[in-house]
Amino acid sequence: MTSEIPIGVLTVSDRSFKGEYEDRSGPAIVAYLDRVLSSAWRPVARVVPDEQPLIESALIEMVEQHDCWMIVTTGGTGPAPRDVTPEATAAVVEKVLPGFGEAMRGVSRLHVPTAILSRQMAGIRGRSLIVNLPGSPKAIDECLDVVFPAIPDCLDLLGRNGLETKEEHFRPHLS
Repeated sequence: MTSEIPIGVLTVSDRSFKGEYEDRSGPAIVAYLDRVLSSAWRPVARVVPDEQPLIESALIEMVEQHDCWMIVTTGGTGPAPRDVTPEATAAVVEKVLPGFGEAMRGVSRLHVPTAILSRQMAGIRGRSLIVNLPGSPKAIDECLDVVFPAIPDCLDLLGRNGLETKEEHFRPHLS
């Protein structure tokens, strides 16, 4: 096993890519992972514009060149014409995991009625898990809190054993 687990953090934002807007969502993902992971890990961070080919390319690079165990994306999950992160993810994964999107929309709906417009999803490419999150730092925490209990077990099933969390409730122990 590698000493530091590579985890991709992909921000999808035209304005952040151009430097017109500070990326707060990517750092929010890194801060969340710092809080919950006890495993040594390192972020592989990228910012790309809302362009499907560029999103696909970044996801493939993170999986195939950086061997990221997991990639967490932020942004581009709404219904606007340039929101194409789920389409890019669907184009590069071999398996879709619909429960992730269902759970994230369910928890988001408790906080904001427009959450049903969000199109978060997750899927598997090779032995890597890709999870799409909304672009709001507050929503990032809410969504990761609801799906994170399944992530270490998902990675175990992909042969990526060893992602450990600090807080016991994030990893249910099945008897």
